[in-house]
Amino acid sequence: MLLFAFGDFAFNLYWQSIMLFLLFYYTDALNLPIGLAATIYMVASVWDGIANFTAGVLVDRRQASFRYGAFIVAGAVPLGLSFALVYLPPVGASFIGVASVLVAHLLFRTAYAAINVPYLAMSARISPDSNDRAFVAGMRMLFGTAASVVVALGTIPLGRWLTGSGAAQAYLAAAVIFALVGASILVWVGATYREAAKIERPLPSSLKAALLSLAGNRAFVALNAAMMAMIVAVTVLGKSVLYYFKYLLNDPEAGQLALASMGVVSAIAIPLWMLAGRFVGLRTLWLIATALAMFGLSAFAMIDVRTPFGMQLFLVIMQTIIVGLHFTFWAMLPNTIEFGELKTGLHVEGTVFGVAALLQRIAIGIATAILGWSFASAGYVANVRQSAETLGAMRETVALVPLFFLALSSIAMVFNPLGRGTHRRIVGELSGETPA
Repeated sequence: MLLFAFGDFAFNLYWQSIMLFLLFYYTDALNLPIGLAATIYMVASVWDGIANFTAGVLVDRRQASFRYGAFIVAGAVPLGLSFALVYLPPVGASFIGVASVLVAHLLFRTAYAAINVPYLAMSARISPDSNDRAFVAGMRMLFGTAASVVVALGTIPLGRWLTGSGAAQAYLAAAVIFALVGASILVWVGATYREAAKIERPLPSSLKAALLSLAGNRAFVALNAAMMAMIVAVTVLGKSVLYYFKYLLNDPEAGQLALASMGVVSAIAIPLWMLAGRFVGLRTLWLIATALAMFGLSAFAMIDVRTPFGMQLFLVIMQTIIVGLHFTFWAMLPNTIEFGELKTGLHVEGTVFGVAALLQRIAIGIATAILGWSFASAGYVANVRQSAETLGAMRETVALVPLFFLALSSIAMVFNPLGRGTHRRIVGELSGETPA
């Protein structure tokens, strides 16, 4: 299980690079206009959601004969190559160059979805036990956090050391190294993967049947409704960090340090949330985490934080809570598969992760739009001193929008039927046994 979870380190070498550096690479290394760069990124993100959904559907259609381990091995090298292509300088100038950048990005998103969705589906087969799945989810997050630190701290220094330059060639060199490491890890994970939960039960006959099964799966619907509201909340908060430090606290460097500190504290907090989940259950854990986050945001709304250190402390505390929500979602998602099977008679596996990934991307888009529209309506203009009214409205957005969506998230989770011990009983019923 630990080796399987290590695969997330490889995936996050790619994903964190795309999230942290790619837009900056487009604008500051390739000199693309920011509007054009953002459009390319947005198109690729929309395609990413479609590709994830498609991959999930295909996994379900081939579920009975699908060899997950062999597929991960076969796709590891193409994924690594497509990632390196993303950082390849444009082929040609003008339209041809822009087209080559977009095509490379779309190829990577497609390859990533094709391998990552089966990998996520494998987490439902690594063990039928909900505690084991929670352990895998927690370790995946730890390895993913480790990869984000490696990418954040290593991309520029590694690229400069290899090329002696800080330009586009440095990003490409770092990408090649990450691709080699990531592909090697995924080949290892795929070659050593063994299923502990064999699936020999009814599979969906069509996409319509799979989607109808998900629609009738109250655990899946409630969990993903809670997830979408949570993602909107944490995305608005996370994307506002640099704006807050630059314009409200006049200390942008402290904002960068805050982001780094949030990454480090995640690695410390995850094992604690894993342990707490074993004692109180995952649904209760979600409600506890949302209550704590709402308390923190309420305090922030009432207390005017005027120092960089005070804001850093607030964000570190919030990140400690938020990582518990991410852990709980990924620990609960595989358990919705058996719940749906018991209620609908169909074992829908790949579509569960494909639809969840699609909904996650939609939530990120909604959050980005809310933040942008709120700041724009407040009169925000980049790189100028903001008025007192604008700063006040920006601060209200940072505090109240996440607070509102976290409240929605907790309400949605109340309707989730997967209480403590429920999944174990479901597995026992499906296997014809009475769990101890």
